[in-house]
Amino acid sequence: MGTEGEKRSLAVVVMAAGKGTRMKSDLPKVLHDLGGRPMICHVLDIARELAPDRLIVIVGYRKDLVMDAVKADDAIIVPQDDPQGTGHAILQTEGALTGFFGDVLILSGDVPLLPASVLKRFVEAHQKSDAWLTLMTAELDNPTGYGRIVRDHHGFVTAIVEEKDADDRFRRIKEFNSGIYVIRSDGLFNRLRRIRNDNAKHEYYLTDLVGIAVADGVPVGAFRVADPNLVLGVNTVQELNSAERVLMMRNSSGHRRKM
Repeated sequence: MGTEGEKRSLAVVVMAAGKGTRMKSDLPKVLHDLGGRPMICHVLDIARELAPDRLIVIVGYRKDLVMDAVKADDAIIVPQDDPQGTGHAILQTEGALTGFFGDVLILSGDVPLLPASVLKRFVEAHQKSDAWLTLMTAELDNPTGYGRIVRDHHGFVTAIVEEKDADDRFRRIKEFNSGIYVIRSDGLFNRLRRIRNDNAKHEYYLTDLVGIAVADGVPVGAFRVADPNLVLGVNTVQELNSAERVLMMRNSSGHRRKM
């Protein structure tokens, strides 16, 4: 289990297989322009600041276009040719992670504004804890549509309750799941294979890994970020425009600091 100051090997997996239907475009969502570059390139820049031992990108919809955009010597491309959910996506990386022992950081290609400094603290907190899996969470006054985080009196996560399954008691919870995870590699793929697809979409959801880990008696932690805007995904043109404004403000303030 984790010990103070322990540092383990790190792999970063970026999920970039989705179409992004709410963007109302044939272009894969992660290839939409942000600051003059495809959105996923910003995510990969952030990932590289963590100096991972392996950098893996999962591609699916119009994968040739995405592969062209992310092509680099340090990136391992993994196809998800028959998308069946986020749990299924991560299962496709088993071959790319053969022989790897450490922690697997899972990012989304449509979350481009999360600073590397926050991710580094996230990974460090996980490695210093006893958690097998750690979620990145945040709080919103109205987290409608997001899975709510249920914790025990020690602060460990006992469940993620999805909006459709939440009663009034759970809907009052403001802490939500961001969809960003760091997970120990030991037992990862065995537990992924236990995820079931008995849901409305018949998909394998990565969030179900929490319930499986809890059932196995292994700790699940949560790392809460102060600013929820850092972890919100870009799903619409309006959200892309908002991200563009944030990026411009960051670049402008960074330029002023250098002057």
